[in-house]
Amino acid sequence: MIQPGATIGILGGGQLGRMTGLAARSLGYDVHVLDPDPSCPASVIASRTVAARFDDADAAASLAERCAVVTLEIEQIGTAALAAVAARTPLRPSAEAVHVIQDRIRQKTWLAANGFPVGAFRAVGSLDESVAAFEQLGRCIFKSTSGGYDGRGQIRVGSADAAADAWKSLGERPCLVEQFLDIASEISMLVARRPAGAGSIDVPRRVTFPPSFNHHEHGILDWSVLPAAASPATVRQAEEVANGIATTLGIEGLIAVEMFIQPDGSLLVNELAPRPHNTFHSTERGCATSQFEQLVRAVCDLPLGSTEILRPAAIANLLGDLWSAGTPDFAAALTVPSVRLHLYGKASARPGRKMGHLSAVGLTGDEARDRVLRARDAMRIGA
Repeated sequence: MIQPGATIGILGGGQLGRMTGLAARSLGYDVHVLDPDPSCPASVIASRTVAARFDDADAAASLAERCAVVTLEIEQIGTAALAAVAARTPLRPSAEAVHVIQDRIRQKTWLAANGFPVGAFRAVGSLDESVAAFEQLGRCIFKSTSGGYDGRGQIRVGSADAAADAWKSLGERPCLVEQFLDIASEISMLVARRPAGAGSIDVPRRVTFPPSFNHHEHGILDWSVLPAAASPATVRQAEEVANGIATTLGIEGLIAVEMFIQPDGSLLVNELAPRPHNTFHSTERGCATSQFEQLVRAVCDLPLGSTEILRPAAIANLLGDLWSAGTPDFAAALTVPSVRLHLYGKASARPGRKMGHLSAVGLTGDEARDRVLRARDAMRIGA
């Protein structure tokens, strides 16, 4: 067990690192971060920021040498950098788990090989294979193997010619091609797991948050509600799948599992993330323990917190587009009952960039969602 007062290292200094660091500070830990940007959002809460690329093994080693444990807020960390950390201090989640998740082909292949439900897919490595994948799958989505968050690096394809164009547009490099699915809705699950081998009823090794309901616009999460209004059978199936993935991967820390609900009620796994997740920001308002505090507890091998829903909650993302006409009207948003403003401290706004989010609680999930959407609309200049 890593006691409060120790130092936690975070690979990545974005908003997830910032919010994790704030939770760590609240528990009494010191925080060091590694990020290419010395002025990254997490730098203001870290006592040390190592400014270096995510594939810089020497810099990663330097971070690890002064930390009792290291975790991450972004999975695109170089293999050598992960190994350098693991050679010096506990890395949670492990380099092996991150290796599986950080490449989409590797991730989807691992899910299928271990019996988890996924849609039809193909790994392609040439123009001819790209065209053949479309001919086999029909309407599909081409995805770059890494990165590509928030809809970037993804191209929808509806013809053989479009498949060839997609291969070229994505850099003529290996791609994951997934069959286009008819889905009823999307949810995500979040599992926290400690490294300790011995759990008990009172001090479990693993806890699971209730599912979050997610709504996207143009491939970017627009808003989410916790808990999702899903049937008990769907929730049980989602928990079984998410817990199975966490256990099979040997996760120490957090893992988010995005899932599609098909029209017949069955579930398919979309993607994994070994870190805090945008769809669970509402845990700060609605749950007994936020995802960020839960991550700190898990990687430090402290008893995990309750995932009980205290009140339904929702979040709405604030993208850089809101800044296009000037500084948004933050005061107007805060006039809506129970709404809170969360800004990430990013230096510049641009379209599609996540600058912050709004959160709210309500008597129902719908009420919480309506509040954050009304508050966001009020922020628009000239609204």
